Amino acid sequence: MRIALPLALIAPFAIALAAGQGSAQSEITDQQRRLIEARAQSLAAARRSAEFDKAAASERDEAVKAAAQEAAQAAKVQKAEADIAAATARIALVDRLLAAQQTDLAQQQGPIARLVAALVTLAERPAAIGIVQPGSLDDLVHVRAVLGSTLPLVQARTADLRAAFRRSRRLRADQALAIASMGRSRADLETQRVALAQLEADHRLKSRDLGRNALVESDRAIGLGERARDLVDSMRITTDAAATGRALVGLPGPLPRPGRPVDDASPLPWTIASAPYRLPVEGRLLAGFGEVSDSGIRSRGLSIAVPEGTDVVAPAAGKIVFAGLFRTYRNVIIIDHGGGWTSLISGLGTLRVRVGDRLAQGALVGVAASGPQPQVTVELRRHGRPVDLAPLTG
Repeated sequence: MRIALPLALIAPFAIALAAGQGSAQSEITDQQRRLIEARAQSLAAARRSAEFDKAAASERDEAVKAAAQEAAQAAKVQKAEADIAAATARIALVDRLLAAQQTDLAQQQGPIARLVAALVTLAERPAAIGIVQPGSLDDLVHVRAVLGSTLPLVQARTADLRAAFRRSRRLRADQALAIASMGRSRADLETQRVALAQLEADHRLKSRDLGRNALVESDRAIGLGERARDLVDSMRITTDAAATGRALVGLPGPLPRPGRPVDDASPLPWTIASAPYRLPVEGRLLAGFGEVSDSGIRSRGLSIAVPEGTDVVAPAAGKIVFAGLFRTYRNVIIIDHGGGWTSLISGLGTLRVRVGDRLAQGALVGVAASGPQPQVTVELRRHGRPVDLAPLTG
């Protein structure tokens, strides 16, 4: 046995220890980069969530506050997703480190195993061989000298292997922690998604309730507006009556012969048989006397849907006391029939009469307004109070 035998065993051992520690270094670097990016995204999402929560807490506008709350919840969902990505990258990184560690251990274990096998073979060699084989004692002396210098190296490499095993155990523990962290992140993601869906549903319900309340308040405002208009009309009638009374009192000469009080005046002889009152247009009835519309307004006459450009006639003989635009009712005419009876017709596009004109029943007073759904409304009043005109039209 020559001295070249142990040297040949030691040489591959040294070469293997120095070989390819960085064979998978590029993949490990890539996983480290992904882990850093995922953690940065998680921190950014957490900052956005905190900012949105702070803005929602200080916001007084409910709509803006709801939007901030939803944005904060969405940022929390993004943070949970980033945490999952970070945990996934961390697990992949640990897997790559473990694979590299196992490759490194295999490379280090191979030469040591072969060297140990050779040492065992030398140790088991019988002493008699040294007497039978010439030169064996010299070789044995040289081998022991070589072993004396090699054992410290073997001990050092063995210590390195033990340290590598400890690192492997730490990596596996880190892998278990990363898997547990990913499980928690997935549970948190599901929780945040459910919270976001619930928040959006609550905001939709609140928006619907606010819309319904706004509609109710709008109807109430319209009703109050109609009541205010009635009060204005009543005040105007009262004011006109007071002015007329003052003018009569101021007239010179003898007092006129007292007549019947207005309230005692007999109603006009309008019966179903004579039917002295007629509808100003023919069409489809939209609202009857006393009906309440969807907006809560009670009808004081009849609303009739007519084709565009339909002629409108006087429902009874009388005198035009008003003709022109009025608020949103387009052109309006008021006909005084005498005896405290008046007719109001609205929804006219073109007028054919002027204030002061005297009309016979059926005379043309105007044309229905144009538009997608033209309609004409007629109201009959007795001393300013609405009267159902249906019994008078036959």
